This record gives sequence, structure tokens and C-alpha cells, in this order.
Amino acid sequence: MNRRLLLGLTAALALAACNDQQEPNTGSSNPGELASTSATIGINVILKAPATAANRVELAKYGTLMDEIAELNAIRLKSNASQLPAIRALSFVKAAGPDAERNAAPIDLVSAENFLSGANAWDQDAINVTDFGAGRTLPAEDNGDGVNVAILDTGLLPTWQQYFPQERIRVDYAKTFGGGGQDVGNVSEPPNKWESDVNSHGTHVTSTILGYQFPGLGQFNGVAPLAKIIPVKVLNQNGSGWSSAIARGINYVTYLKTHDLAGSPMVINMSLGGGSLDALEQAAIDQAVAAGVIVVASAGNEGDAGMGYPGAYQPVISAAASGWTKQFVNCAASGQPSNAGSWWRACNYPENTSEVYVANFSSREKAGQDLDVVAPGAWAVGPYQTNQSNRMSLFYLSGTSMASPHVAGIVALMAQQNPGLTAPQAETLLENRATPLAKGCATVVNEPEQQCWDTDATGSGFITATAALGLSTGSKRR
Repeated sequence: MNRRLLLGLTAALALAACNDQQEPNTGSSNPGELASTSATIGINVILKAPATAANRVELAKYGTLMDEIAELNAIRLKSNASQLPAIRALSFVKAAGPDAERNAAPIDLVSAENFLSGANAWDQDAINVTDFGAGRTLPAEDNGDGVNVAILDTGLLPTWQQYFPQERIRVDYAKTFGGGGQDVGNVSEPPNKWESDVNSHGTHVTSTILGYQFPGLGQFNGVAPLAKIIPVKVLNQNGSGWSSAIARGINYVTYLKTHDLAGSPMVINMSLGGGSLDALEQAAIDQAVAAGVIVVASAGNEGDAGMGYPGAYQPVISAAASGWTKQFVNCAASGQPSNAGSWWRACNYPENTSEVYVANFSSREKAGQDLDVVAPGAWAVGPYQTNQSNRMSLFYLSGTSMASPHVAGIVALMAQQNPGLTAPQAETLLENRATPLAKGCATVVNEPEQQCWDTDATGSGFITATAALGLSTGSKRR
């Protein structure tokens, strides 16, 4: 993990950098299969119709039944990998595959209810949410109010109320889904574990959407600071998990959309991924999209090896990661207008894509994969704690995990503007309104490695909030 300590800030502020590795190497050359057929594995089975007693009896011949998700016509069983072809051949089985691994970690309450008046940071400036020296520049009505964003990730840190207004986190609907893989029994739902995570990944992701507060530096704007966040913990304390638990999380959000929160737009952000498309996860996504949920996910951090799933799945809006070629620049020395402080909050980002680069780690689109848009994902700053103490800190993180919540936040603004917005409509608007990026190379200030990309890394191009909302850069409706 590559870390850089940023000096010159208060002693309480720890800023470092790491590559957010989220797509595991499954050790298999054939996605969806295992290298060994002698292993005992968890298998997700999708049936052609609701399960019957006869179906269960037949499947039990091949292993131990562990869990059933009636809404998805799905059964999980523990079996030898060699049984997978026979299970797939059963007349009542629509699809079956190994449970897929996924990866991405005393309280003072925040006095403010939101961070609409928060300061500018480079990534928010890049997508035209804020502007240097001016704070938030979007029209006042474009703030995410009335939209729910479910963050399927690790949970929140125990100190989350020091970073976020409690009014913005829907504790009444927060949930945890654990287990999966080869675990015997149902995917578990341990209470309140979502707000006792030692992995900061989900907290950092949430900060991009809501903004955050930090002692000594004040408040920073988010893409949709009046949205409501529903934390759904589907990854463990190490930042990894299984697609069966993620499917449970998606299914839960779909239930909320069709029941308790039926009158409100619902967006899912999944800054996670793995090497193959899981049938159970696919069924849950299909059901969610059909119910009106808009799903956004990270493209993956595997570069030329290709995209991760579920981001590469067509109904999902996927985000590649970009950076700024002037990152870590000395603003004043370079002749840039600047405030006192470090570049990420004190340098002026240009009103165009001339200084955008696509990160080398950002996954490229391969045949059968769908990459949609590019958003800031290299050296994004947010709350991140590296141990179990309550000492607050901020870190740089780099990964498409950081790009995804920028896009999810923009989608929340779009859904506020049009509460009936569907996932296909949102994807089409984003693609049509993104600024195309030509292939190229860029030299980044203070970075030894040149960043190079082709059109397989850019999708439809770089997306901003103003473009997605049909605004000019002066924030007027077109």
C-alpha cells in the first residue's frame, strides 16, 4: 500500500495515500469457476420459478442447503465444486455459480444539519459542485433533498457522528448482512454492527456524497449534502465479503424502495467488486432496477486486466477513476491563485478537462463489459482512521471506489430533479452529457509514473454535476 504523509496541516490531521484495491484475484482463468474442483464451496442457485419441496429435495442430493431468498427464486448450498455442472444441468435451475468474493473498513455530535455551506475541495470543484473561493455553486435547489442513497460497503466508523450530521444518516434503516461463502446457515444480520466498523472505506465513500466536518479545517461540501444515507454493511472488517451477502443487501434496499420508502428516489452505491458476475447478485440487481432503484458501482482497479463486477454489468452505472495533473502542486509557486493550505483544498481547478487524467489503475473495458463515465478517484480526501482509536483523521484514497460515490451523488441530484428517473434513463443522460476524453498520456506533478489511457478506459467521458443536470457552468438551466 503506497502512502504519502502530507505535512503542514494541524497535528490532528493525518493525510496519507493508498491504492484502494477492491477486485480480488480469484486464481481462476475462467471467470465464475474455481481452479480446483475438489474444494467445498458455497454455490448460489437461481431457479426458473419459486422453489418447491421437490426442488429442495433434489438440490439436497448435491450438498447442504444453507439459505433461501424467496424474492429472487434463489437457494444457497454448500457443496463440492465438482457438483456444479450437475446442478446447472437440473431442469428447474436457471443459473448456478460459486458465491463470488467481493472487496473494497465517546461521540461529539456535528452541530450542523448539512454541509451546504462547506468549503471547496478539488474533486468537488472538478465536477462543478463547488468552485475555488466560492463554495457551493450549484443552484440552491440542487442538493439531493428527498433522495435516499444506500451505501453497500463496510459500515461506518464508531466516530461517524463527529464527521457527519446525524440528520443525514438513516439509522432507522441501517443494516448489516454478514456471512456468505462457505459459511453454514443463513446470511446473518447482526444488529448495530454497521456503526462499529474498524474499516474506514464506507465512511470515506459516504463523505463524498454528504461532505464532512473536521476539527481545525471546518466543513467540506459533498455532492448531495441533503440526501439521506442508508448504511448497509455487506463487507467485513477487512473490507471483503461475498456476493450472497451483497445480494441480500440489494434485496433489502429494493424492499425499502417498494414499501417503507416507496415515495422517494433510491440510489445504491457499491464501491466494491470481484472478477466475475454472480448469478444471485445479477438477479438482485435486475429486481432492484425493475423496482426503480438506480445502481452505481466502481469499475475496478485492475487496469488492463478489465473491469470488476457488478460494475461491468450493463444495467449498473459504472465509474472509472480520474485525477488532476496538478495534484500536489505548490499553488503559489506555480502562479495559481491559492489560499493558505494544501493543494486539495487550496488550488483552483480549471473549468475544463485539460488537466484530467485517467488513472493507470482504473479498469479498462473488455468485450462484454460496460464502462459508463469517468469521475474523480485519484487522491480524494476524506475521513479515514487506521486503527480502532477515536482519533479523527483524513486520508487520501485512490481507487474507483472513490469515483463511484461522485457519480452516485450526481445521480441523486438528477433523481431530485426528476423523482421518476429510472436507471436506464439516468445512464443514458450521463453518457450523452459526459465530456468525451481522447486517449492520451499525462505527467502528474510530483508523480514519477506517467498516466496513459486509451478509449477503453474512458467510457462516454468525464461527467460533471452541471452537465448531468443540464446546467451551464454558470449554473443556469439550459
